[in-house]
Amino acid sequence: MSFPRLATSLTIAALLAGCSTVPPTSSVGSTPPQAPVSSTASSSAATPAGSPTPSATPTSTQPPQSPAATQLPRGGRELFPRYRLFGYSGYPGAPGQGRLGIGSLEDRMNEIEQRGKAWRGGRELLPVMELIAVTVHGSPGRDGMYRSRAPESVIKKWHDAATKHKALLLLNIQPGRADFIDEVKYFEKWLKYPNVGVALDPEWAVEKGQVPGRAFGRTTGAELNQVGSYLSRLVETNNLPQKVMLFHQLHVTIVKKPKDLKQHAGVVYINSVDGIGSPGAKIATYKAVMRTRPAYVHAGFKIFYKEDVATGKRLITAKDVLSLKPQPEYILFE
Repeated sequence: MSFPRLATSLTIAALLAGCSTVPPTSSVGSTPPQAPVSSTASSSAATPAGSPTPSATPTSTQPPQSPAATQLPRGGRELFPRYRLFGYSGYPGAPGQGRLGIGSLEDRMNEIEQRGKAWRGGRELLPVMELIAVTVHGSPGRDGMYRSRAPESVIKKWHDAATKHKALLLLNIQPGRADFIDEVKYFEKWLKYPNVGVALDPEWAVEKGQVPGRAFGRTTGAELNQVGSYLSRLVETNNLPQKVMLFHQLHVTIVKKPKDLKQHAGVVYINSVDGIGSPGAKIATYKAVMRTRPAYVHAGFKIFYKEDVATGKRLITAKDVLSLKPQPEYILFE
């Protein structure tokens, strides 16, 4: 959860857990560029006197070419069952928003690589960087949306690191009063890259009149479906490999009518279960959320380095997590 943790939200979150490289240039919906059409123009100056006027030269239009197919950072165009996704979340210079924002980004990436080995469970490791690209706030800001967006320079630096380390970059979105679909579309430039996906944080998606941190946000399967449909068109238009659309969830009430989220070609859904607490409390939350999950949505599990220890005395182990059914295919540390 990134947003500098309000005491209220920490308390509520703990209780809830205890209860349970270059991108293609085409845009989504744009008309593919047509090959230029050549024309032959005749004029009296170009035609000798007395010569018959030449007939028009037939013209032809070549069909537009699709962008070349791209692959995932460590090969292939499909994520599962080949890979186990493992990573950290954060924002540069903000320790409270996750481990990835602490110290050197290069050091953290090397740490992900080493720590991730224990979580592979017989699969290939695919590192993940979850950047808090949209941060929720307790004040409205200029546009009244209670959120701010990361500058291009930050996204570029993290994307460069992801590319160097053959990792996925997920843009985490805490929308405040904004809509998920609008925030996702804002980052279309980056989502055209084959190694960039999104991570939606609906506990920070509040309604008009609500203030993040004072009220728990929520979303619906229909709202998630808007994003899935959009990403699917983006994948098809730019000939991208499968793209991750992840949504975090710390309680069953956070996502209403999850089955309204439909399958869309080229998009891999991951439901990552949050919740702060002891291993037993976290597992109970996981099982409760998984019972509401559509079968085509993959499972994920989130672990909090500090908060889990503070409330539950110890961190859950890789053995504990990989023994769960369904087995989480995405593991995130904050």
